[in-house]
Amino acid sequence: MKPSEHPLGHTAIHRILLIQLGDIGDVVLSFPCIQALRENFPAARIVVAVREKAGGLLEECPWISESISVGHPPKGILAWFNYQFEFFSRLRRHRFDLAVDLRTGTRGAVMALLSGAPLRISRFAYDGGLWRNRVFTHLAAPDLQPGQAISDYYLKILTESGLHTRHAVPKIAVSSRKLATAGELLRQHGLPRGQPFIVLQPFSLWHYKELPPTTVTALIRAIERDFHLPMVLAGGPEDRSRAEALRHACPEARLVNLAGKTTLSDYAALLKMSGLFIGIDSAGLHLAAAVGVPTVGIFGPSSMDAWAPRGKQHVVVHKDMDCIPCSQKGCNSSGISRCMEELSVGEITTRVWPHIEKFISGLPG
Repeated sequence: MKPSEHPLGHTAIHRILLIQLGDIGDVVLSFPCIQALRENFPAARIVVAVREKAGGLLEECPWISESISVGHPPKGILAWFNYQFEFFSRLRRHRFDLAVDLRTGTRGAVMALLSGAPLRISRFAYDGGLWRNRVFTHLAAPDLQPGQAISDYYLKILTESGLHTRHAVPKIAVSSRKLATAGELLRQHGLPRGQPFIVLQPFSLWHYKELPPTTVTALIRAIERDFHLPMVLAGGPEDRSRAEALRHACPEARLVNLAGKTTLSDYAALLKMSGLFIGIDSAGLHLAAAVGVPTVGIFGPSSMDAWAPRGKQHVVVHKDMDCIPCSQKGCNSSGISRCMEELSVGEITTRVWPHIEKFISGLPG
């Protein structure tokens, strides 16, 4: 594309700030946006700002020049002011030409404005009030279209400004160094290199997306009974005690509890080494798909069209109920989702077993 054909003008853009202050899964689904910026501005310096907990995802991203981890400001007026002053002073020293905010919150809008970038792109926010939308020089259409994937929804912010990409599916590269680290961790927990295994992540930051522990226990026992495959329990540090409880509840299964024992980049490598991911709508599901691993996503109130990985190697399981997806935080915002509570092990295994059998059929010997 020639500079004259480009709405933003290639020649004036040498330094770019991309802001994604969502959860870990949101950052995974934003990788096509990073790649689009690199494709459209191959010589530009691209800096990506994410929340601290998601910073590990960018450790080995080949399309960025630098990442910025955005933490919580300290308490106290003086400490808060000093933190903000130092943060935005460092930000402005980059002398950005373009700032892109992928969300509609106020924090990202403030970052875009105070970055000093003359060009600022985001999405129109219905609750933008008197100032938020006016911060930006270019605003994309606000609504998620029926059947539209969230990765495409983020990417549309760029495409509406003429920034296109040939790579719309999130992909994350894993280095040989990280694979070696993950392999050593597995070996320390009794899984030798080359041993096929399944990653199971039944935990989420949002408990209304989770299956009851009794259902997870029954699923683990069924996998052990029918396939005798080792399983790795994954999650964050806050999930470690619950993962341990599952391990103790299934002594007959070969379960390895690695919840809270990996960094994000190490977890990506662990997933890459596995043969199959089974889990609920969570960051792990998106990360597994992004590193190229077949997945089984168990969905409740969340939109499968929006959040489930795309492709023949990915399967979705859900309860057959007229009310889903409702996108509520539990039924009537109660924090408890009937569609997850009432989903039986039989309904899960009907969809999961062919996926496991396909995995096993591809194993050597």
